[in-house]
Amino acid sequence: MSYTSEKETALPKKKSLDELEGVIARAIKKVRGSKENDLCKYIPVTTGGYMHHFTLRKMKTKDPQELSTLIEKFIISPPRPLVVSPKRRAPRGSRKRRDQVVFTKNQLDRLLNIARLAGDQEMITVLSPKKSLSTYKRELIQSIRQGIVDQELWNAYAESVNAQQSILASDIGNLLLQEQS
Repeated sequence: MSYTSEKETALPKKKSLDELEGVIARAIKKVRGSKENDLCKYIPVTTGGYMHHFTLRKMKTKDPQELSTLIEKFIISPPRPLVVSPKRRAPRGSRKRRDQVVFTKNQLDRLLNIARLAGDQEMITVLSPKKSLSTYKRELIQSIRQGIVDQELWNAYAESVNAQQSILASDIGNLLLQEQS
């Protein structure tokens, strides 16, 4: 009994697959395509854009009636089938920011010299290249050995130490919070 019922259900599937092949062939001829994938760009999907060729292949086996209906509706029935615009893709890679001014090293050095001549400490700290704490220590020791007093170097060293301490304090705070929870 089960053998005959399987045989009976196989016939309508075979019939619908044959009908679908006929519909696909007519649609390919209408859009002047060469393969099934050429039909995809004429069938819209709910997520936006046109149907992906993998979806077309899956529908061909899983839901041939639905695919046949879509092909009839969007390709065969209209006098001139419309190409569906593709789905917008997310931007790939890094995008350059166009609103930021980019300076060359020479331009930065010139700006730094102008800030020094004007005595603008804030601009000097913003434009000065950032160095590590060990670099500041080394430069301070060298300047002391040479007998030179550089207030900017001392301020930069003190700022670097304070930044290092605040980073350490926040790291310790985060560790304590993790231990408590």
